[in-house]
Amino acid sequence: MTEIKRKTKETDIELSLELNGSGKSSIDTGIGFFDHMLESFSKHSLIDLNIICKGDLEVDFHHSVEDVGIVLGKALKNEIYPIEGVERFADSTIVMDEASVKCAIDLSNRPYLIYEVPVFGKIGEFDAELAEEFFRALVFNASINAHITKERGNNKHHIVEATFKVFAVTLRRALQENKRIKTPSTKGVL
Repeated sequence: MTEIKRKTKETDIELSLELNGSGKSSIDTGIGFFDHMLESFSKHSLIDLNIICKGDLEVDFHHSVEDVGIVLGKALKNEIYPIEGVERFADSTIVMDEASVKCAIDLSNRPYLIYEVPVFGKIGEFDAELAEEFFRALVFNASINAHITKERGNNKHHIVEATFKVFAVTLRRALQENKRIKTPSTKGVL
Protein backbone atom coordinates (compact mmCIF):
# COMPACT_ATOMS: atom_id res chain seq x y z
CA MET A 1 0.00 0.00 0.00
CA THR A 2 1.22 3.48 -0.88
CA GLU A 3 -0.05 6.65 0.76
CA ILE A 4 0.81 10.10 -0.56
CA LYS A 5 -0.11 13.57 0.61
CA ARG A 6 0.61 16.60 -1.56
CA LYS A 7 -0.31 20.17 -0.73
CA THR A 8 0.22 23.20 -2.97
CA LYS A 9 -1.42 26.62 -3.18
CA GLU A 10 -3.83 25.09 -5.72
CA THR A 11 -4.63 21.62 -4.32
CA ASP A 12 -4.51 19.52 -1.17
CA ILE A 13 -4.54 15.80 -2.02
CA GLU A 14 -4.52 12.62 0.07
CA LEU A 15 -4.25 9.35 -1.85
CA SER A 16 -3.87 5.71 -0.88
CA LEU A 17 -3.43 2.92 -3.39
CA GLU A 18 -3.30 -0.89 -3.15
CA LEU A 19 -2.00 -2.25 -6.45
CA ASN A 20 -3.19 -5.82 -5.86
CA GLY A 21 -6.65 -4.90 -4.68
CA SER A 22 -10.15 -5.73 -5.82
CA GLY A 23 -11.20 -2.44 -7.43
CA LYS A 24 -12.70 -0.75 -4.37
CA SER A 25 -12.59 3.02 -4.30
CA SER A 26 -13.56 6.10 -2.37
CA ILE A 27 -13.09 9.20 -4.51
CA ASP A 28 -13.89 12.83 -3.70
CA THR A 29 -12.35 15.52 -5.91
CA GLY A 30 -15.39 17.80 -5.98
CA ILE A 31 -15.67 17.10 -9.73
CA GLY A 32 -18.50 14.65 -10.32
CA PHE A 33 -17.54 13.37 -13.77
CA PHE A 34 -13.86 13.04 -12.78
CA ASP A 35 -14.84 11.08 -9.65
CA HIS A 36 -16.86 8.75 -11.90
CA MET A 37 -13.84 8.26 -14.20
CA LEU A 38 -11.48 7.51 -11.27
CA GLU A 39 -13.99 5.04 -9.81
CA SER A 40 -14.14 3.36 -13.22
CA PHE A 41 -10.32 3.27 -13.38
CA SER A 42 -10.18 1.61 -9.95
CA LYS A 43 -12.92 -0.91 -10.78
CA HIS A 44 -11.40 -2.05 -14.07
CA SER A 45 -7.75 -2.02 -13.00
CA LEU A 46 -8.58 -3.89 -9.74
CA ILE A 47 -6.53 -1.25 -7.93
CA ASP A 48 -7.99 -0.13 -4.60
CA LEU A 49 -7.96 3.65 -4.62
CA ASN A 50 -8.86 6.33 -2.08
CA ILE A 51 -8.54 9.98 -3.11
CA ILE A 52 -9.54 13.20 -1.42
CA CYS A 53 -8.70 16.34 -3.37
CA LYS A 54 -9.54 19.84 -2.25
CA GLY A 55 -8.73 22.12 -5.15
CA ASP A 56 -9.29 25.65 -6.37
CA LEU A 57 -12.43 24.66 -8.28
CA GLU A 58 -13.55 28.28 -8.28
CA VAL A 59 -10.72 28.91 -10.79
CA ASP A 60 -11.44 25.80 -12.88
CA PHE A 61 -10.86 22.03 -12.73
CA HIS A 62 -7.42 21.97 -14.37
CA HIS A 63 -5.25 22.08 -11.24
CA SER A 64 -7.24 19.36 -9.47
CA VAL A 65 -7.29 17.02 -12.47
CA GLU A 66 -3.59 17.43 -13.27
CA ASP A 67 -2.47 17.20 -9.64
CA VAL A 68 -4.49 14.03 -9.03
CA GLY A 69 -2.71 12.60 -12.09
CA ILE A 70 0.65 13.56 -10.60
CA VAL A 71 -0.09 11.97 -7.22
CA LEU A 72 -1.66 8.84 -8.72
CA GLY A 73 1.33 8.48 -11.04
CA LYS A 74 3.79 8.74 -8.14
CA ALA A 75 1.85 6.14 -6.17
CA LEU A 76 1.81 3.77 -9.14
CA LYS A 77 5.54 4.22 -9.71
CA ASN A 78 6.19 3.40 -6.06
CA GLU A 79 4.14 0.21 -6.35
CA ILE A 80 5.32 -0.98 -9.79
CA TYR A 81 9.10 -0.52 -9.74
CA PRO A 82 11.42 -2.31 -9.50
CA ILE A 83 9.43 -4.58 -11.75
CA GLU A 84 9.72 -8.32 -11.95
CA GLY A 85 7.52 -11.33 -12.47
CA VAL A 86 4.88 -9.52 -14.56
CA GLU A 87 4.00 -9.35 -18.24
CA ARG A 88 5.21 -5.70 -18.67
CA PHE A 89 3.50 -5.21 -22.09
CA ALA A 90 -0.23 -5.20 -22.81
CA ASP A 91 -2.83 -3.78 -25.14
CA SER A 92 -6.62 -3.60 -25.13
CA THR A 93 -9.59 -2.17 -26.93
CA ILE A 94 -12.67 -1.02 -25.03
CA VAL A 95 -15.98 -0.22 -26.67
CA MET A 96 -18.72 1.79 -25.09
CA ASP A 97 -21.74 1.97 -27.35
CA GLU A 98 -20.48 3.70 -30.53
CA ALA A 99 -17.09 4.62 -29.04
CA SER A 100 -13.97 2.46 -29.36
CA VAL A 101 -10.62 3.34 -27.76
CA LYS A 102 -7.33 1.40 -27.88
CA CYS A 103 -4.44 1.45 -25.43
CA ALA A 104 -1.00 -0.15 -25.42
CA ILE A 105 1.24 0.03 -22.35
CA ASP A 106 4.89 -0.74 -21.69
CA LEU A 107 5.92 -0.68 -18.02
CA SER A 108 9.36 0.43 -19.15
CA ASN A 109 10.25 2.90 -16.37
CA ARG A 110 10.62 5.39 -19.25
CA PRO A 111 7.66 7.77 -19.56
CA TYR A 112 6.07 8.49 -22.91
CA LEU A 113 2.54 9.33 -23.98
CA ILE A 114 0.83 9.22 -27.33
CA TYR A 115 -2.70 10.53 -26.79
CA GLU A 116 -4.80 10.64 -29.93
CA VAL A 117 -8.26 11.12 -28.46
CA PRO A 118 -9.58 14.33 -29.99
CA VAL A 119 -12.53 15.30 -27.84
CA PHE A 120 -13.39 18.84 -26.81
CA GLY A 121 -16.12 20.71 -25.02
CA LYS A 122 -18.00 20.03 -21.81
CA ILE A 123 -19.14 16.77 -20.27
CA GLY A 124 -21.39 18.19 -17.60
CA GLU A 125 -19.08 20.81 -16.09
CA PHE A 126 -15.92 18.84 -16.98
CA ASP A 127 -13.73 20.10 -19.84
CA ALA A 128 -13.16 17.00 -21.98
CA GLU A 129 -9.61 18.04 -22.92
CA LEU A 130 -8.60 17.72 -19.24
CA ALA A 131 -8.53 13.94 -19.73
CA GLU A 132 -5.33 14.36 -21.74
CA GLU A 133 -3.80 16.51 -18.96
CA PHE A 134 -4.65 13.80 -16.43
CA PHE A 135 -3.08 11.00 -18.48
CA ARG A 136 0.04 13.05 -19.24
CA ALA A 137 0.58 13.76 -15.53
CA LEU A 138 -0.13 10.15 -14.57
CA VAL A 139 2.06 8.53 -17.24
CA PHE A 140 5.05 10.81 -16.71
CA ASN A 141 4.97 10.48 -12.94
CA ALA A 142 4.47 6.70 -13.10
CA SER A 143 7.19 6.24 -15.76
CA ILE A 144 4.83 4.32 -18.03
CA ASN A 145 4.85 4.33 -21.83
CA ALA A 146 1.23 4.53 -22.99
CA HIS A 147 -0.36 4.95 -26.40
CA ILE A 148 -4.07 5.79 -26.22
CA THR A 149 -5.99 6.14 -29.49
CA LYS A 150 -9.64 6.75 -30.31
CA GLU A 151 -10.75 4.47 -33.12
CA ARG A 152 -14.28 5.86 -33.42
CA GLY A 153 -17.06 7.54 -31.51
CA ASN A 154 -19.10 10.72 -31.25
CA ASN A 155 -20.45 10.89 -27.70
CA LYS A 156 -17.91 12.72 -25.51
CA HIS A 157 -18.95 10.90 -22.35
CA HIS A 158 -18.58 7.50 -24.03
CA ILE A 159 -15.19 8.38 -25.53
CA VAL A 160 -13.64 9.70 -22.32
CA GLU A 161 -15.07 6.90 -20.19
CA ALA A 162 -13.76 4.31 -22.67
CA THR A 163 -10.35 6.02 -22.40
CA PHE A 164 -10.22 5.61 -18.61
CA LYS A 165 -11.49 2.02 -18.83
CA VAL A 166 -9.06 0.96 -21.55
CA PHE A 167 -6.11 2.41 -19.66
CA ALA A 168 -7.23 0.54 -16.52
CA VAL A 169 -7.69 -2.81 -18.27
CA THR A 170 -4.39 -2.50 -20.13
CA LEU A 171 -2.51 -1.60 -16.95
CA ARG A 172 -4.09 -4.58 -15.16
CA ARG A 173 -2.97 -6.89 -17.96
CA ALA A 174 0.57 -5.46 -18.06
CA LEU A 175 0.81 -6.06 -14.31
CA GLN A 176 -0.43 -9.64 -14.59
CA GLU A 177 1.86 -12.02 -12.76
CA ASN A 178 4.06 -14.32 -14.83
CA LYS A 179 6.47 -16.31 -12.66
CA ARG A 180 8.54 -17.33 -15.70
CA ILE A 181 9.53 -13.70 -16.27
CA LYS A 182 12.10 -12.53 -13.73
CA THR A 183 13.13 -9.05 -14.91
CA PRO A 184 11.20 -8.32 -18.12
CA SER A 185 14.11 -6.61 -19.89
CA THR A 186 17.29 -7.55 -21.74
CA LYS A 187 18.94 -4.76 -19.73
CA GLY A 188 18.47 -6.81 -16.57
CA VAL A 189 16.75 -3.95 -14.72
CA LEU A 190 13.78 -1.63 -15.20
